[in-house]
Amino acid sequence: MTIRDLEPKAVWENFYLLTRCPRPSKHEEIVRDFLVKWAAERGIACTVDETGNVIMSKPATPGMENRKGVVLQAHMDMVPQARAGKVHDFTKDPIETQIKGEWVYACDTTLGADDGLGVAAAMAVLESKTLKHGPIEALFTTDEETGMTGAFGLKGGMLKGEYLLNLDSETEGELYVGCAGGIDATLTIPYTTEAAPAGHCAMKLTIGGLQGGHSGMEINTGRENANKILFRHLRWVAECGIRLVSVDGGGLRNAIPRDAVAVFTMPKEHAKCITEEFEKVAAWVKHELSAVEPDFFMKYEEVAMPEKVISDADTQKIINLAMVAPNGVQRMSDAMPGLVETSLNLANMVTDGSNFIVKGLLRSSVDTAKELLAERLVCLAEMAGGKCELTGAYPGWKPNMESGLLKTMKETYEKLYGVEPKVMAIHAGLECGLLGGVYPDMEMISFGPTLNYPHSPDERANIPSVKKFYDYLVATLEAIPMK
Repeated sequence: MTIRDLEPKAVWENFYLLTRCPRPSKHEEIVRDFLVKWAAERGIACTVDETGNVIMSKPATPGMENRKGVVLQAHMDMVPQARAGKVHDFTKDPIETQIKGEWVYACDTTLGADDGLGVAAAMAVLESKTLKHGPIEALFTTDEETGMTGAFGLKGGMLKGEYLLNLDSETEGELYVGCAGGIDATLTIPYTTEAAPAGHCAMKLTIGGLQGGHSGMEINTGRENANKILFRHLRWVAECGIRLVSVDGGGLRNAIPRDAVAVFTMPKEHAKCITEEFEKVAAWVKHELSAVEPDFFMKYEEVAMPEKVISDADTQKIINLAMVAPNGVQRMSDAMPGLVETSLNLANMVTDGSNFIVKGLLRSSVDTAKELLAERLVCLAEMAGGKCELTGAYPGWKPNMESGLLKTMKETYEKLYGVEPKVMAIHAGLECGLLGGVYPDMEMISFGPTLNYPHSPDERANIPSVKKFYDYLVATLEAIPMK
C-alpha cells in the first residue's frame, strides 16, 4: 500500500503530487509552477502575486451563492531536515514516503505534511465536482517557514472572502484562535585568529542523536539543544588550553538543533585527560536526558592540525557567550495555563573565519516580553564586543472569542463527532497574525490533522486524523452562513 491508496483519496493523491515537487523554503519555484499548471488543467482561476503567492478561486456551487466567501490558506514550502548520514538534496529530490500502522513518515527526512496536507486538502476542495460551498478562494503562501515572506508581501484587495481557514495546525480536534509573534535575532561576534600553537593536536567533537523538532510546538518538551550540549563539553575543558578552530551547530531558526560539531586544538599532554572529561560530561547528559533524548551521543576523533586557530581570549569569549545565552522556554502563559508565553531557540551557531554567528528565533504572545528578550540578546552581544541584529518581526494573533466563524465551526464539529472541539492558542507562529493586519475584518480559524514532530526527520502524519480533518473542512464549508 502507498499513500495514494489512503482515504480520502483526493487529499492523499494531491499530497503525493506535492511530494514529487521539491519545495524547501525559499526554493518554491518548482511547486509554484506545478500548482499553476494543475489549476490550468482543471479550469481553475489562478494568479501569482508579485511575492510569489499562488491565489486560486472557485465560484459557489448552485444555491450557495449568498454564503460568505471563504479563503482556504496554507503554505507551499517545507522545512528541509535529514537524518545524519542521509543523502538528500531538498532542491532536487522528491520526498519518499512510507506507511507504518496509522502513520505516514518520510524516509529519514522531513515529510512536508507541514503544510503539504493543508495545500492538498485545499486542492481537493477546488477540484471537487460534488461538494457544496459558497465562493472559495485558496491562498498558497511562499516561504512561511523561514520568514513568512508570502504573508508579509500579500497586498490588500487580493482576497474577497470574509472568513479565512488556515490549514496549518497540527492536532485534529483543536481550533486555534491565537498565536505568538516572533522575531529573528542574529548575533555577530568578531574574533581574531593566530598560528596554531606548537605542541598541540587537533580534535573534532560531535554531538548528535537528538530529536530536534519544531521550535514552537515542541520547545516545552524538554528536548535538548545540540549547541548547548556542545559548549557544555567545551566549557568543562576550557581551562586546559584548548583553542577553537571552527563551530557548526544546528540549522534552521524554527528547528531545535539536533547535531553540532566543533574542531579545536589542545596541548598534546592534556589529550587523554580531555577525552576522559568529555566522556564524563556525556554520561551526565545521557543520565539527565534519558527520558527525552535516548539516542543522544557524543564522539570525538583526532583530525589534521589546522594552520590557524581562534585566539585564547576569543575562544574563551565564544564558549562563555554560548553557555550563558538564554535558550528554550522563558515563561509560561498566565492567561492560558500550559501554553508557552515566551521562548528562544538558539538554532544555529557557526564560525565563518572572522565571526562567531548565532541565529535564534524569539517567540512570545506578549509583545513587551518579546522585546525584553530581544534586548537581552542585544546586551549580550555588545558585552562580547559584537552586535545583534533583529529582523523579520511579525505580530501575534489576538483571539476573537465572539467570532461567528468560531461559532459555526464549534457547532459543526459537535454535530459531526459528538464532542466540542478544543479552542486553543498556539506558541508557534501562524500567518494569521500578518494576514489579519492586511485584512483586519476577516475572521480566521486555524486547524488541521494530527502531525507529530514537524521540522524533524521523525515528522509523521496520522492517517485517521486526515480523514476527520477533511470531512470537517467539507462540512464547515457547507455550514458557512449567509452574508
